[in-house]
Amino acid sequence: MKQFLVVIVVVAMASSAFGGGILTNTNQSAQFIRTLSRNASTAIDATYFNPAGLTKLDDGWHFAFHNQSVFQERTVTNGHPLLNNDEYVGKLNVPFFPNFYAVYKQEKFAVSFGFGPNAGGGSAEYESGLPSFEAGLAKIPAMVTQMGVPTSGYKADMYFKGQSVFYGIQLNASYAISDVFSAAIGGRYIMANNTYEGYIRDIQINPNYPAFGFTGNYMSAEQFFNALASVNPAAGAYAAMVGDKKVDSKQTGTAITPIVSLNVKPIEALNIGVKYEFKSPLELTNETEVDDTGEFPDGVKTQNDIPAIFALGADYAFAPQFRASLSFNYYFDKDVDWDGREELVDNNYIEIGVGAEYDLSEVFALSIGFLHSQPGVSEDYQNDISHSLNSNTVGLGFGYALTSALDFDFGILYGVYDESVKTVADPEIGASFEETYNRTNFAFALGLGYHF
Repeated sequence: MKQFLVVIVVVAMASSAFGGGILTNTNQSAQFIRTLSRNASTAIDATYFNPAGLTKLDDGWHFAFHNQSVFQERTVTNGHPLLNNDEYVGKLNVPFFPNFYAVYKQEKFAVSFGFGPNAGGGSAEYESGLPSFEAGLAKIPAMVTQMGVPTSGYKADMYFKGQSVFYGIQLNASYAISDVFSAAIGGRYIMANNTYEGYIRDIQINPNYPAFGFTGNYMSAEQFFNALASVNPAAGAYAAMVGDKKVDSKQTGTAITPIVSLNVKPIEALNIGVKYEFKSPLELTNETEVDDTGEFPDGVKTQNDIPAIFALGADYAFAPQFRASLSFNYYFDKDVDWDGREELVDNNYIEIGVGAEYDLSEVFALSIGFLHSQPGVSEDYQNDISHSLNSNTVGLGFGYALTSALDFDFGILYGVYDESVKTVADPEIGASFEETYNRTNFAFALGLGYHF
């Protein structure tokens, strides 16, 4: 039964990120969804991507509200010879992923406010469990057969839902040192909240031992072991192990991320953004309502740091109506404290994005982008719960100026992941088998901006 608990403890990192590193979300605007490259932005979403670039805005107030809807499917194929199933599909649905930005710009100064899910932001639901849920259950029939009661099958009702969202409130102050250089300093206050609900119940087996009235039909495993305890006292301990288990818990914590950035515009056609987000030490505390397992005690603390990020970007206008961009992100995953799990990271996570935008008219622009993400986790890091895969994502969309003060953005993206195969050994049955991980990702976004 212990495998079920491992799922709960680490699923927050497994299901947090949509665009960005293992834990962090960088999909923070509708413009990002349609271009996939915003590190040199001088629009209102520079509040997140390039705060120093906000000095390039027109004087006055600027507001934006964006929402993304993200849908991910995760498939795990497992070759364990005892499992009932060989394919497990998890659904991650995020219909509401909001971002709000507000900027006031006056001459050389700009102050800005941002709000959004800077990590987490998803709800992962596994209606039939995962291989690690079932591995212990799958061995019950063989164990019972060794006790002298022929048993060939098992079944159980399994469910798990994990929800993770780290909301961030960001404040920046930006200053134009000259026409070429601008700088900004800021910080983000992170409010982390993970919730976990799950159970394994109604575990059944099909013992065939007529002398005790077991006829090969499925029955409660708990009732079977209690009945067997009359002749085999050791069976009584198994009855408690196969009883219904439920967990209802959440984790909360806060952190602060200092942020510095620099914007460089050496010529009219070229703009360069540089940003560094410092590591955010984050301690999560269990707040547990129900824990039938004894493995998720109330008040226990775990470490789940948000890594430092170095971001570099460049925008270049080949013509007044045609612009291209390049973005690079480097996540310092090896330098965090994830209660030892960071030791399974061989290299830091990197991302490279390219985007292009073309103005069809003074009010309508089409865009397209491509993003390649490459984590540096070791093979030992990968498992059915927490795996990080190379990915390639394409985004496209448009921007439309509804009026001189009101603009609209729409974007969609589709991401595919490189399949990863791991050989897993099970010493209890003396066999090895392959486990394969894969994902697909789809998102669309809408955004409104208002300027006066």
